[in-house]
Amino acid sequence: MTTHKRADLSRVKTIPIKGRKSKVTLRDLAQPFDERADSFSSFVRGLPSILKVQDLRRLVGDIVASRRKGKPVMFLMGAHVIKVGLAPVIVDLLERKVLTTVAMNSAAAIHDVESAMWGKTSEDVAVNLLNGTFGMARETGEFINGTLGEAFRDGDLGYGEALGKALMERRAPHAALSVLAACYRLGIPATVHAAIGTDITHQQPSMDGAAVGELSFRDFRTLCELCKSLRNGGVVMNVGSSVIMPEVFLKALTVARNLGAQSRGFTTAVFDMFMHYRPTQNIQLRPTQDGGTGYYFVGHHEIMIPLLAGMIKMELR
Repeated sequence: MTTHKRADLSRVKTIPIKGRKSKVTLRDLAQPFDERADSFSSFVRGLPSILKVQDLRRLVGDIVASRRKGKPVMFLMGAHVIKVGLAPVIVDLLERKVLTTVAMNSAAAIHDVESAMWGKTSEDVAVNLLNGTFGMARETGEFINGTLGEAFRDGDLGYGEALGKALMERRAPHAALSVLAACYRLGIPATVHAAIGTDITHQQPSMDGAAVGELSFRDFRTLCELCKSLRNGGVVMNVGSSVIMPEVFLKALTVARNLGAQSRGFTTAVFDMFMHYRPTQNIQLRPTQDGGTGYYFVGHHEIMIPLLAGMIKMELR
C-alpha cells in the first residue's frame, strides 16, 4: 500500500477548446504542390505558415522593403557557398540590384577565381594531402598573389576589387559566373577578408604577406564605411561563414558606431548547416540587441539560398 499522497484529478477545471489560444489553425497548414499549376509561386504559397517559413517570409519582406527604400542588403559568405554551385544565383541577385555589398573570406575568393579562370575548383584534400600537393596548384597562387602584389605596389584597390578587375581584364573564360567579376563590372563593393595561414595561396612561393595584409585591411576599412549605412533598415546576411565573417562584421559595425554612425534598426540573418556560436552572437543577436531583428536558418546552402533568391524575385515582380 502506497504512503505517498496523489493529486485528485477529479477536481481539475477544464476549459472549452473554442476559447483556448492556439498557435496552429487549418489556414496555417501546408498545401500539396499542384503540378498542373507548375509555378514556383504556387509552391511558395503552399508552404505552411509556421515557424521558420514565417521567419523566411519576414526576411524576404525586409530585403524587398530595404531595396525599395534604398537601404543596403549585405551578403557575407564563406567558401562553401561557391563550392556548392551558387555563384550564378548570387550574380543574378547582384544584377537585379538586390545585393548592394558582398563580403567573403579569402577561401571563397579562391574558389571564385578558379571557377572563373579554369572552370573547376575544390580539390580532393584527403588525397592530395598524402603526397604534399594539396593547395599547390601553381596557376591559382600566381594569379591571386600576383594580382594582390601588383595592386599593393601600384594602386589603392582592395583585395576583392583587384581580383574582380583582373578577371575582367584578363577575360576569364567563365567571368559571367564569377561573383568578384560581377561586382567589379557592376560597381558593387566586394570585400575579401584574409586570415594569413588559412588558404592554399599562402603556402606558395608567390605569397606576399605584406600585399595580402594591406589589401585585406583596405577591404576591412571599406566594410566599416559600408556599415554606416545600416540605419533604420537594411539587411545583413551571413551565409556559410562560422568564424571569419561574423568576427569581421562585428568589428566593422563597432567601428561604424564608434565613428558616430547610428547603425541600428536593421535585420540580420544567418544561413548555415549547423548552429554556431559566433554567427549566433555576432550576426543574429548582438548587432540587433538595441533595435532590429535577427534570424537563424539551418539547412544546406544549395537548397536554402536558391529558395531565398526565388522568393525575393517573386516579391519584386
